[in-house]
Amino acid sequence: MFSADDLCALIQKGGVYSDVEGTSVPEILSSAVSLIRLPDGLDGTLLEKELVERENILSTAVGNGIALPHPHKKVIDKPEDQRIAVCFLKEPVDMQAPDSRKVYVYFILLTAASQQHLEILSAIAGLAKNKKFKDLLESRPSEDALLAGIREYWA
Repeated sequence: MFSADDLCALIQKGGVYSDVEGTSVPEILSSAVSLIRLPDGLDGTLLEKELVERENILSTAVGNGIALPHPHKKVIDKPEDQRIAVCFLKEPVDMQAPDSRKVYVYFILLTAASQQHLEILSAIAGLAKNKKFKDLLESRPSEDALLAGIREYWA
């Protein structure tokens, strides 16, 4: 069963980034990809292309200022290469979220298997329902504070 520790380990691999620049989704994704720790062998240009393609199909904004960008096609094969990069945007961006709120944080998901992908989506969605966790995200926490919050607010 997927746990808070599993989610935290994936974020530690991907990293937490503040003030990610850009005024459009493609610009922000480009900035994010240039910052995040990618698995060995993953070409940043390919990842950026796949993230933008996915956004062109349907926005990954889920509400509450949160988006869950992920590649349109699988870009990693090994479970040990999976990670989540958390990117706090310098300026919120309109991504046609269901609640019409501008997005200020991306959880960029790099997964190797669809089951793990769904578990991660479910975990983040569950946390996003918790008011204290949402407040923590709004404070743009450090990696340590974010991981502590995940462990504290895990349902």
